[in-house]
Formats: sequence, structure tokens, C-alpha cells
Amino acid sequence: MNIVHEEEKSGGRYVARVDGVEEPAMMTYSRASPKLIIVDHTEVPDSMRGQGVGQALAKHVVEEARLGGWQIIPLCPFFRAQSLRHPEWSDVVKAQG
Repeated sequence: MNIVHEEEKSGGRYVARVDGVEEPAMMTYSRASPKLIIVDHTEVPDSMRGQGVGQALAKHVVEEARLGGWQIIPLCPFFRAQSLRHPEWSDVVKAQG
């Protein structure tokens, strides 16, 4: 699996491609500030379901946040659920009440 980051001024996305699958998976975000992003959507095509692609995207975003020194607000239901399953991500994922 190959994950690439595509960024624009107000946000961006992480795109995962798997060999042999034409349609990519993606996790999108908007940038609230230079040190804060809001993960707002995860999309995994049916052909990639059950392969851990969404989980790999979430883990990649967390690793990028650690490297970049920024925080994540988990607005996306999938990313939020993953963050609740991974308390070790609490250093970069802001708790939602």
C-alpha cells in the first residue's frame, strides 16, 4: 500500500493506493490552524474493505501529526472510533466530549 499526502491551503487529504485496485481510499481534513487539523471524512472503496486500509490511513495521519507537532480533531466518525480504540494516540488526538 502506498499513502501520499496532497495538501492545499485550507486542508488536504491522504490517499492510499493498493496494487491492482484502481479506485483509491482517502482521508480528508481541513486545517483549523498551522498546528491543528480536523479529520472530516474517510472513504474506502468496496474493493478495499476488510484489508485494514482505513486503519492504515488513520495510523499514518497520527504519525504525521507526531512528526509535524500538530493536533487532530476527530470529526469523521471512522477516525473518531479508531481514536477511541487507540488511547495511545491521545498525544495528538484531541478528546471530544
